[in-house]
Parts: sequence; C-alpha cells; structure tokens
Amino acid sequence: MSSNAPPAEKIWHNGQLIAWEDATVHVMSHTIHYGSSLFEGIRCYKTSRGPAVFRLDRHVERLFDSCKIYRMDVPFSEGEIGQAILDIVRANHLEECYIRPLVFRGYGTFGVNPLQAPVEVYVVVWKWGKYLGEEALEKGVDVCVSSWARMAPNTLPALAKASANYMNSQLIKMEAVKNGYVEGIALDAEGYVSEGSGENIFVVRHGRILTPPLGSSVLSGVTRDSVMTLAREQGIEVREEPIPRELLYIAEEVFFTGTAVEITPIHSIDRIEIGSGRRGPITAQLQEEFFAITQGEKEDRHGWLTPVLPRREKAVEETVK
Repeated sequence: MSSNAPPAEKIWHNGQLIAWEDATVHVMSHTIHYGSSLFEGIRCYKTSRGPAVFRLDRHVERLFDSCKIYRMDVPFSEGEIGQAILDIVRANHLEECYIRPLVFRGYGTFGVNPLQAPVEVYVVVWKWGKYLGEEALEKGVDVCVSSWARMAPNTLPALAKASANYMNSQLIKMEAVKNGYVEGIALDAEGYVSEGSGENIFVVRHGRILTPPLGSSVLSGVTRDSVMTLAREQGIEVREEPIPRELLYIAEEVFFTGTAVEITPIHSIDRIEIGSGRRGPITAQLQEEFFAITQGEKEDRHGWLTPVLPRREKAVEETVK
C-alpha cells in the first residue's frame, strides 16, 4: 500500500458501502457553514477471539441522544447503525480500528434554520494508534490549565457530542501545544475543573477517586463510565463532585479517560509534578483491568465487547489459519 493510499477501502453512507474516495460533501452543505454535525468515537479491539467493538450499544445510544438534543431525526434505527458499524469494520478486514459514526445536515437549504436540510449518515473506520502516544500510557503527559473555559450552561449543550463543541476544544488544544504541553485542561464557567480538549479527567486524593459532575460542562464519557465501574468493583470510592483547580496540583494521581486516550496518566500540570511524578498505583490498576477486558484476556463480565465476526465466519477463519 502506497503512502497515498486511503486509510480504509470502504465507508458506510446512508445504508450503502462506498469507496473511501467517493465520500464527498458539497461545499454548501449546512454542516460546513453552521456546524450541524453529531458524531461518536468508538474503538474496535483486537482480541484472542477476533475483533470486538467496545460498548457499541452505549455509543450508539449517545449518538442518538446527541441528535435528539439538536432535533435531528436519524433515518435509521439504533440497531441499524450498530449493524452498520460491524459491517464496515468487517468490510475493511480490520482486526482493530477507530470508528467514527457521523450524522450531519447536508446540502439542500441555506440559512441558520436547519430543519429542511437532509440528514446524512456516515460510518468511517481507520487504524489509529494511541492518541497521546504509546509512552504516555506509562510515563504520563505534561498538560496545562487552559485560559479557555468550557461552554457555560444553557449555551451549547455539553452532553451532545457535537462537532461545534470541538471548536472550543481546538482552542484548548492549540494553546497547549503552542506552549509546549501535550494537552490542556479546561475549567467550567464557575472556575471548577471540567475536562480536557477531548478527554474526561479523574483525580486521586487520599485514596479516593474524584471526577467532575456532568453539570461541569462534561461530556458523559463511555470510558469515564467504564472506569468508574471498574474502580468501584475494586473497592475504590468514586465521587462525582466539583473539583477546584488547586486540587489538581496536590493530587496523588491525575489521569485522562476517553475512547482515544483510553486511560492516560498525567505527569505534570502547569509544570507542577503530580504525586511521585510516575504513573500512580490506582491508575496502573485501572489500566491493567481495562486492557485485560478490552483485549479479551479477562472475562467480559459486563458484556462490553461486541464481536465483529459472526460465529460461523469466525469458525471458518480459525479453520483457515
């Protein structure tokens, strides 16, 4: 495959598989001018029993929730979108990948009022490694508190995973990178900790895990929910409560969670070293459990993994091997 080859062969569009190169959008599409787009980020993991999508149903549910908030009627059911995700991974013969379902208002009407614009649905997959780098999972990342705050309540809904919200994220990310950091942490409108540009955040203090509540302009992260579940199973107290900025500096551990970053420790914030300056024991414990489940090394006791290959197809593949 040449360096100019597309990341994948096929893309799912409105019920059809099309070539990567044919997935084009008209310049006058509503989404380009007004940001009317909702999406999801999902991972398919390589397991000992074949590729499996992590928390497929919950991601699809959140996509439909986002669309409902923006009065966007998806012309497919949740079950159909879930099946489309499995189909497109299988069609591209991928053992592991990142999955991007995308719903947006397309070409057909002009002006701010979006209600007459047609709704387009795509599902795109491609291979994507560790978002903040492979070493980050162990050594952690250096981040800063951003000068840009998250959206205030009753402005843009933070619970919707909307492309427009990521203009705010871009400001946070660019500022951090230009100042020599890997990522930025945003505060909410009240000055409490909110989240990273594309990650939820957790703080460990006196052996307890704290994370900002959804009211702090936080996206209801699927990995966030998974980590809270795993932590409680291991007897670690988890509390959702407002977190003042200064608590970040005196925490024993701080880590990001998200589909792209998975569970990534934070080494320093505003050049203040966090804890011992190394990945903390609670972060490491949660990483170990999370990856053991997603890679099929431990029992999927919560039913989080959806196999990509049907049983019959899987059996044929194993026979061929």
